[in-house]
Amino acid sequence: MVKNVGSIDKIIRLVLGFGLGAWAILGLGLGSSMSYIALAVGVILIATALMNFCPLFRILGISSNKQ
Repeated sequence: MVKNVGSIDKIIRLVLGFGLGAWAILGLGLGSSMSYIALAVGVILIATALMNFCPLFRILGISSNKQ
């Protein structure tokens, strides 16, 4: 896998991922199905940040990695 997630993109993904995860776990007025979707998106964002690879970026030919 070629790294296609840069450092700023990685930080944004981690912050959004943990934010969505916390929002889903704490409930914050969401229905149960919306909580599961928010949690799934949060986990995906965290995973792509930790792997430095985004499959969607690969499909679209995008890279935020400057190396």
